[in-house]
Parts: sequence; structure tokens; C-alpha cells
Amino acid sequence: MTLSGNNIEVFAASDGKHPDGEPSTGGAGVDTVTREVRLAPDRYRNALAKYKVFRSAACKACGKCAAICPHGVHAKPDNYAFTVRPQDHRCIGPACAKTDHFCVAHCPQKALTLQRNLSTDCMGDPRWTSELILSTWHEAETGHAPDNGLQYRVGESGGGFDRIRFCFEAPDGGPDAPVTTSVDPASIDTGLDLNHREDGRPQVHIDIPVYGGGMSFGSVSIHTIVAKARAALAWNSFTCTGEGGFPDRLKPYDDHVITQVATGLFGIREETIQRVRIVEFKYAQGAKPGLGGHLLGDKNTPAVARMREAVAGNALFSPFPFHSVYSVEDHKKHLDWIKQTNPHALVSVKVSTPTDVDMVAVGSYYAGAHIVHLDGSYGGTGAAPDIAKKNIAMPIEYAISKVHKFLTAEGIRDKVTLVSSGGLRTAFDVLKAIALGADGVVIGTAEMVALGCVRCACCESGRGCPRGIASTDPELMQQMTLEWATQRLINLHAAWREQMVAVLSRLGLTSIRELRGRTDLLYYLDKEARPGAGVTTEAAKS
Repeated sequence: MTLSGNNIEVFAASDGKHPDGEPSTGGAGVDTVTREVRLAPDRYRNALAKYKVFRSAACKACGKCAAICPHGVHAKPDNYAFTVRPQDHRCIGPACAKTDHFCVAHCPQKALTLQRNLSTDCMGDPRWTSELILSTWHEAETGHAPDNGLQYRVGESGGGFDRIRFCFEAPDGGPDAPVTTSVDPASIDTGLDLNHREDGRPQVHIDIPVYGGGMSFGSVSIHTIVAKARAALAWNSFTCTGEGGFPDRLKPYDDHVITQVATGLFGIREETIQRVRIVEFKYAQGAKPGLGGHLLGDKNTPAVARMREAVAGNALFSPFPFHSVYSVEDHKKHLDWIKQTNPHALVSVKVSTPTDVDMVAVGSYYAGAHIVHLDGSYGGTGAAPDIAKKNIAMPIEYAISKVHKFLTAEGIRDKVTLVSSGGLRTAFDVLKAIALGADGVVIGTAEMVALGCVRCACCESGRGCPRGIASTDPELMQQMTLEWATQRLINLHAAWREQMVAVLSRLGLTSIRELRGRTDLLYYLDKEARPGAGVTTEAAKS
């Protein structure tokens, strides 16, 4: 592996050699990954948008709309007698009527009309609203937050992170916002060190306080898995294998892959444990605590079955608990096994959020964990059962604060890295989680949305994902190229980091680490208040 500026070169298997998704074992070539933002437009001809611009037959293709629109909604190619179909996703909507370049008003033939896109209104849910989906697509396409009026900070769930705000977002009557212009955004550090135990094991540093969560081979396509790894390489972060084993096509990215040991032990080998810098034990998942994992038979293709050492076409189930762990002492034996197998690896422990999660976190530290990973109940893909993810486990915003306070009281907070996951959708969610007490976060669904997910909740089926993201079907997987998927994820991280730096600068902080536990910089909307309608004057303290 060679490193030069923002360009990172590794030897990697070429893409597209295995239409059935089977891991590659050869055909190595040079793979260059850069964190440079490059435009990665939607892969479908007519991208979904909040608004639609209609052009009637009265259009004379004069090209005036293309000449005056600064957003690129209209285009008239040179030497063509027609104007191409409007790029609706670039339109800022009714707000444009207040400008001097509103195409509808300036069309000589009155051939243009602007309407709300009813198709988009049907997409999403209160947590992942249509606007959050569209704004994530915009970030993945451009590498920047949307400037077309889309809401990219919060959803409409009425709870959780949607009810928490930073102090500078307070409407009239809220707490005063500390504003500073003394912090140069270019000097702000968003990196984290992951080993605080001082146990002789190597320090592992990431450049952003975010890494990719476990999505196993079988649950999502190989293109999705490798794109996540390439983006992690570009941003000097990590992605996790999930519980489906370690595909050979991830070998070039070993230094940026977390291998997961889950209760089903699918695909677990000493050789893969020895190759990576972080190993994660998954004791429970917030989206389905008490249920364990399951992969339905039509996603268990021959390639997946070989990786998991199972029979193709059969449904695979992971038990809820490790039946070898019933105490902290048993837990320590697990971690000691990994540490003996790989003397250079850090060990992460992923747990859900029961009411005694603070005790679980302390026990994990004394068992030898470097990273405690709290997984809350808001997360999970469309394969996670609603009965579990909506009714079991503690909401992550409560769990983070509870664990942070308990670790502090025990005098060990600075000796363990606390990361959280479970429904973190935006850069602002990331910052709120850190302000509540986490060191960093783990994301999953946001990455899938960046790749074009429409949240149809059909992830459990082999052909259920119409966009080929969470599919093992050979034909559907080919809808998404590896290069495109990689760039979308790189752009998403760029957009999020840009927003994080802007908030930290606004708060007068020079490092993401200075934000940890700063609940005084947050406030909580009361039960009656809505954005813009007044808030409680007390900052959130827990």
C-alpha cells in the first residue's frame, strides 16, 4: 500500500469479474482511492425530487430557461433544436419565484409550470422523511449540504434526536448562542484515537468520528460491501464485515476493516482475525435485541453459503446469546481469545441498550474491551422486525448519556472509547450523540440511503431491493457500479465533515473531542414546542 497526499493506492481485485457476487481470489490490480469530492449523479435517468418542473408542448426550445437558471435545472445542448428534460432534483422550488431567474415567469411561451412532486411525498417515514432521503442523496452526489431548501438536519419523528437542538439553533426565547469567529475551520480536528487503555497495543486513529457498521456478505451486495471499505480507506476510517464472514475482495482493505464475531460464528477464521486491526464481538443488536440474526433462504446464494459454510437456499439463524457467556469472567475469556489470536488488534464490544447498559459497559471495560459500541433501537434496515426495533431497548440518546456518566463516575471514562449507533441519519445527529457523551458513531442506513435506498423495507428478500443495494441477486447487483458507489460514500463523508466543522467553529471548539459530553450546548424541545414555536429555556442536562 502506498500513500501520497489524498491519493491512496492498494492492490485490489478488479470489479465486475463475478456477476454472481462471489468473492474474488485473484486478478489483482492497482486501486486508487481519493477523498476528493467528485460529482456522482443519480444513476437513474429521472431522479426523484421534491418538485417537478413541467414543460408543455408550447415550448419553442428558445433556451431562455437554460440561460437564466443558475441551478442547472434546464439545459439546451449545443447544435440541438430542443431543450432536454428538466433536472427536477436541482430545483429550489417556490423560493425561486422571489428571484430574478424564475424560469416559470420568464418563459416567453408560458410553457413551464412548477408543482410539488407527489411521488416523493409518498416516500419515507417520520424518522427518515422524504426530505432527509433527498438531502442525503444530494450530499452523496455533490459532497455538500443541500442549498435548495431541503431539510437535512432533523426528521419529523417528534422524539429522539429530532427533539434535540444545538443552542445556536434556538428560536426567539431560547438560550443565547455562543458565537465565535476566532476558530479557523481549516484548523479544526475531527480525528479520534481509539485505544485509551495504554496496554501496549497499537494506537488506531481515524480522521473522522464516524465509521461504517456491520452489513454482512449475504445481507447486502458485494459492491456495497467493497464500496464501504474503499470509502473507509479514503477517509482513514473503518467498515465492519457484519456476521457473514470476510470476503476475499476485502483483503486489500484489511487495515480499514473490522471483522465481527457474532453468535452464529459464520465464516469466522483465525486467519481473518489475524489480518485486521479491530475485532468486534456482537453480543446484541439494538434493532432486534432478544431475537438474534436471520438470513432468509433466497438471499443465501451459493457464494454466500460457501462463505458461511452452510447449505445454499437454507435460512440461516444466529442465536440471541453467546451460550458460552453468562458472566463478566466468561466475557473476558472471549476477549482474551481474540487478543491471543491477534496480539495487535483492538477489541470492540457491541451491545444493545437494556436498562442496565451502564453496568454492561463497565463490565466490558474490565473484561478488556478497548471500544464499547452501544446500538440503540432506532436503527436497523428493512430486514429488522418492527416489533423489535420500535418496542425493545432503550433509545440511544438516553443510553449514551447514562453510560457516559457512569463511566465518568467510575473513573474510567478516559480509558475506553464509547461509540454509538442506532438511527443516526445526519451530521447533526452525529454531533448530538457526541455532545451527549459518545466519542464517535457508527452508521449503516445512512450509507444505504446515499447509494439510492428509498426505504421500501424489503431488504430481507433476495430480489426485494429494487436498486440492488441490499441484494444478492446477480442481475440486480449489476445496477450499481463499484466506482459510483464508492464516490457516493466518499462524498457523503465529505458533506458531513464539512457540516461538523461548521458547527464546531460556531461553538468555538477546535476539536471534535472537545464536544464530548457538552450537554450545555444542547437544548430539548418541550412536549408542546415545535421548531420555531418556542422552546424550554433549560439546556438538556442528561
